[in-house]
Amino acid sequence: MSRDINIQARWDGEASVWIATSTDVPGLVVEADSWPGMIDEVRLVLPDLMELSGQPHQQLSLTFKAEEHLDLAGA
Repeated sequence: MSRDINIQARWDGEASVWIATSTDVPGLVVEADSWPGMIDEVRLVLPDLMELSGQPHQQLSLTFKAEEHLDLAGA
């Protein structure tokens, strides 16, 4: 049986990075300058964070939800 992990990702236009966090995994905060890079970073740190919090991590199902905020002048 796999455990579902929801990851919220948002684009920070000022810093030009994707930021990923999750309420399912305390302490998960990663930044990367590309979407694939952000996913790689999450996959890299997730097992250690799960282990530190005492949660098993053998089978995980990751769902990434992206958000970007734009201000449009004169729209």
